[in-house]
Amino acid sequence: MSISNGYIFSGTLAHSVWLRSYSEITGIQKISELVPSSYFLSQNYPNPFNPITNIRYELLKSGLVNLVVFDVLGREIELLVNEKQNAGTYEITFNASQYSSGIYFYRLTTDNFSDTKKMLMIK
Repeated sequence: MSISNGYIFSGTLAHSVWLRSYSEITGIQKISELVPSSYFLSQNYPNPFNPITNIRYELLKSGLVNLVVFDVLGREIELLVNEKQNAGTYEITFNASQYSSGIYFYRLTTDNFSDTKKMLMIK
């Protein structure tokens, strides 16, 4: 397996190569090449949600990005993003079908920015 230029390459038992774009596998989509004027974490949409919601964020500079979902007790339940990303606008889908209804928090952290938002899942 190899990752290069935004693609994942993997050999198969059938002596062929499997190829997929990295964003297709992770579900992270870069929305725009334009560099935002500041860091920004949007409110998830829709909110309340059942069980899928989208989270959009803007990065002023390239760097390591962490986007984590926590339950109401502060326990990390899902790591959505943990990678170096370029400046730009991104959106990721969070599927909470394995979790119960309730209040959850998501936190975006970079070298120069951190913000937390609240979301509500109703099944």
